[in-house]
Amino acid sequence: MGNMENQSFLTAPLIHTPHLKTDVESRLQCTDATGTGFIRSCYIAISAFLGIGMLTLPYAVARGGWFALILLVVTSYMSFCTAILIKRCMEADPCVRSYQDIAELAFGRGIRLIVHVLINLELYLVAVGLLIIEGDTLQKLFPDFVVNLLGLRLGGELLSVVVTALVILPSALLTDLGVLSYVFAMGAASIIIIVVSVLFTGVSGGVGFDGKSEILIISGLPTSIALFIACFGGHPVIPTVYLSMKNKHQFRMMMLISFLFNNIIYISIGVVGYLMYGSNVESQITLNLPMGELSSKLAIYTTLAIPVCRYALVMTPVATSIETTGLMNKNGDKRSVRILTRISLLISAAVTACVFPYFEPLMAVVGSICVVLASFLLPCCCYLKISGAYRKWSYELVGIIGIIIFGTMAGIVGTYASVTDLVRKI
Repeated sequence: MGNMENQSFLTAPLIHTPHLKTDVESRLQCTDATGTGFIRSCYIAISAFLGIGMLTLPYAVARGGWFALILLVVTSYMSFCTAILIKRCMEADPCVRSYQDIAELAFGRGIRLIVHVLINLELYLVAVGLLIIEGDTLQKLFPDFVVNLLGLRLGGELLSVVVTALVILPSALLTDLGVLSYVFAMGAASIIIIVVSVLFTGVSGGVGFDGKSEILIISGLPTSIALFIACFGGHPVIPTVYLSMKNKHQFRMMMLISFLFNNIIYISIGVVGYLMYGSNVESQITLNLPMGELSSKLAIYTTLAIPVCRYALVMTPVATSIETTGLMNKNGDKRSVRILTRISLLISAAVTACVFPYFEPLMAVVGSICVVLASFLLPCCCYLKISGAYRKWSYELVGIIGIIIFGTMAGIVGTYASVTDLVRKI
């Protein structure tokens, strides 16, 4: 028990065997003169976690009441801890370059394949969510817009998704990662603009902060937790951020600042949206905003930019995975395969968005299944396996077991609640 008091969940070494630790330290390069600086690394990490799930946070708070904000903070802290665990797993072997490498190092090639599929499934569902957001926003702007095509009358959500797919198509065909990085930066800026615009609408847009609220709604907590978890699904990007840093010793502080910044954004939009509309808040806060106010228009029109800015970056890894499974050979037309793959993915995502045009249940499913597995359970299990920390009782082990229990329970109840909600809406 005395050793437990001397260990910290965030500072304990990954490898407890002295000769192994020395070998790792001798091979691991902790500074890189050509790497990414501290501020830029912070921005990349913030952008990785600051996603479209933010739009559902007022609804998530409304489903669980003010008490749900405590769960948001707890979820954020556990997500930060698993980010640190991923970094420690990478320190165990300098050959580890990706999230899939960590899974293979811990459990073999079979788990690597499963993790690869899981990450791509999450990205695909997020891309579907982007199409739903764009479609819902277009329908709010042009509710009576109808097109007659070859005798077929198209309108409503179906037409909105079709128009969205056509607008996104040029960016979906991009393969230049340099261009995509600038597009991604625009997406992060768009989200911050939306938060500021919503706040300004509440202060001076005539909406006010008189929405009916409750302290605790137990029946809605499973949905709240699932939506909160969906906001912390950036862990597969962490290995790339870590490897790119000039000074890898600054990783912990960089992640702490990034999580604190995102928490401020998340709590702000959740609190402000719930105060403004109470239990009447929509699954996307922008759907509640009045069209007459300038700040509301800015938020709504900025929301239109998010799918265009983020779709290509989200779907590119999925397309690349498909292209590298043997579709492209030395004698084939690689450009045609790339274009066909990306168009096919866009069409399939658009069809999925038309069949299941429900953003909130979709994000809840992503959170309770994909993010729980990839961002909570997997980092804990990989760390325990790689480090051997499960062999010795410690406060660190208690903390990790706590995260595993929380993630498992949140995944079970969140999946049940989100699937039930989705079935009811269908």
